[in-house]
Amino acid sequence: MADYILEMRAVTKRFPGVLALDKVDFKVKPGTVHALMGENGAGKSTLMKCLFGIYQMDEGTIVLKNQERRFNSAADAMHAGVSMIHQELSNVPERSVAQNIWLGREPLNVLHLINHRKMLADTKSLLLGLNFDFDAAARVSSLSISHQQGCEIAKAVSYNSSIVVMDEPTSSLTENEVAHLFTIIRDLQSKGVAIIYISHKMEEIFQIADDITVMRDGRVIDTYPVKQLTGDKLISLMVGRDITNRFPPVTSAIGDVCLEVRDLTAANPRSFKNINFQLRRGEILGIGGLVGAQRTELVEAIFGVRKTSSGEILVNGKPLKKIRPQDAIKAGMGFVTEDRRSSGIFPLLNITVNTAIASLGNYTTKIGILNHKKLNALAASQNKQLKTKTPSMGTLVQNLSGGNQQKVILSRWLMTLPDILIMDEPTRGIDVGAKYEIYTIMAELVKQGKAIIMVSSEMPELIGMSHRVLVLCAGILTGSLEKDELTQEAIMRYATHFS
Repeated sequence: MADYILEMRAVTKRFPGVLALDKVDFKVKPGTVHALMGENGAGKSTLMKCLFGIYQMDEGTIVLKNQERRFNSAADAMHAGVSMIHQELSNVPERSVAQNIWLGREPLNVLHLINHRKMLADTKSLLLGLNFDFDAAARVSSLSISHQQGCEIAKAVSYNSSIVVMDEPTSSLTENEVAHLFTIIRDLQSKGVAIIYISHKMEEIFQIADDITVMRDGRVIDTYPVKQLTGDKLISLMVGRDITNRFPPVTSAIGDVCLEVRDLTAANPRSFKNINFQLRRGEILGIGGLVGAQRTELVEAIFGVRKTSSGEILVNGKPLKKIRPQDAIKAGMGFVTEDRRSSGIFPLLNITVNTAIASLGNYTTKIGILNHKKLNALAASQNKQLKTKTPSMGTLVQNLSGGNQQKVILSRWLMTLPDILIMDEPTRGIDVGAKYEIYTIMAELVKQGKAIIMVSSEMPELIGMSHRVLVLCAGILTGSLEKDELTQEAIMRYATHFS
């Protein structure tokens, strides 16, 4: 027992209609990085939420540092030395970085009032020690997604925890930021801290992990030293079958121009400028670039979420008179957002409502009566096609895994029957099996003559799925690469504007 800092024994967790964890045993050694792998819905995040006190186990025990523990809340876990960086960011957007990091444990002065000066100084010292370059006084909502994730990492480290759980910590980070995170992890390891690391990025796992536990359908398959596994073997263990190709063939015929962007410039002077490109039917057009390249800002502007100062957007040769989301939808566009928690799902509504919410107008009579029967049937059929794992369509979407939430969002837009689908990081936080399913759907959509714009930070995804890739750097369109020109080196050259 002394060899392990943490033991979770026979942990069982039930939700209505589903056995999420079935007598799971999980052990972690001090000073190691222990990867927890499995498809979406395998039970990884549920197990960690049981450890962190967010969920209460129905059965089982937790032994931390040779002492049996049961945490009734996240605060209990953190005070016992367990921190967790969640897959979905849990910052308070309108508070500062310092206020987020010390939330609920702010330093007090002699009058028992918050000592803002000390809190700010402590935050600056913490960020400096972690080599983070964002402002401790900045409002979190003003930060990029990667810096918001950095805020979460800093908060976890600030507890001086003996165990840090990292659930998809690099989902919004560039390669340099991932390398920075790995430096932080190794520093924590040297101090005896154990890291439980959840990621679907295989390259990361083999680079950083010491041990790997594989879960499937709420059970532990086995635990291995990382040196005993290959990528193919790990994938086979995760999905219960062999996946020989990461990307399906995309055999669509390229047709006429369906979308044209002319000299589009953001209202924000620090965003994108003078963007020009065309999108054709049957095409997957990738958009690449590093964090800060303004990729998300560009596609949000095309869909009408962000304001522009000049330029125009033409759909099937006709200019959009107004660039607003409702106009984009009427013109045949759909938009799968990058951050599903803040701008994608409606967490307290069920799967049917989340799926149907963009299509209500299509199933409403002239006198305003909604055809619930038809709408419910189509929503259920669409999620069935995407293999969304759920006990029922009445399940709250917040109770699904991240990957299944993403499938619900994709189902939502497919129900609108779009001709043009914008997908911003469509497989972020999704396992390898579910990724292939979404890639297959994308390939089928363009085969039907639809067109896709795909923003992705994953080089293999850009290269494997795109017919053509546009590359942005600091809001400038620096390059356009055809299929036979796509290499990581070529994309990075344009992404860094290095010539």
